[in-house]
Amino acid sequence: MQTFQNPDFVVGLLKIIWINILLSGDNAVVIALAARGLPPDQQKKAIFFGSGAAVVLRIGLTIVAAWLLELQGLQIIGGLLLLWIGAQLLADEEEGEDEGQDQSNLMTAVRTILIADLVMSLDNVIGVAAAAKGDQLLLIIGLAISIPLVIFGSSMMIKLMERFPAIITLGAALIGWVGGETVASDVLLRDFAAENHWFHMAAATAGAVIVLAWGKLIELKHQSKPAEEA
Repeated sequence: MQTFQNPDFVVGLLKIIWINILLSGDNAVVIALAARGLPPDQQKKAIFFGSGAAVVLRIGLTIVAAWLLELQGLQIIGGLLLLWIGAQLLADEEEGEDEGQDQSNLMTAVRTILIADLVMSLDNVIGVAAAAKGDQLLLIIGLAISIPLVIFGSSMMIKLMERFPAIITLGAALIGWVGGETVASDVLLRDFAAENHWFHMAAATAGAVIVLAWGKLIELKHQSKPAEEA
């Protein structure tokens, strides 16, 4: 109890919670997109297990994040992976509900959530680690509290996607945007980005466009298969 009576600890905890509130939006979108094709009972499991496991991974990632961010090419690979995930999630929607439900399963959704969250959290955990100032207990408690925030956000996003399907396209574009930003943040491109301030915005925009075009291409490819078989 003395720990929670320490003003520095409480302030640090509030900082971590606030950071997670600000950064949980894109994570909630990924979780909602990955889980939307599941039956309602499996949706809840995917959101819960995906969010919980992602936070556990984020705690471990925080310890080595500064080192990982200095590895040349890592963020380029991670950003391209996000583009692929965004395109696949968008294509799942375009293919139709029946086919999407046949292909979707709990483990696939959880795996997608973990991979996307791992990539998207590389930069985010730096801010969390800075707020924790080396206090591992503070870090774990702060991130654990973020679980219900992400779960609530994901559940709300699924309901919005069911009511407004256009949000699915916007969500996929958001993943592409983050993917483009991730690529532009890589060590290999750091000097170029510093000299050309337009580069981050251009890379993010290109990422969103690529995901939308890639998802549409996958949709057209799947639509052409039944015609060929017929």
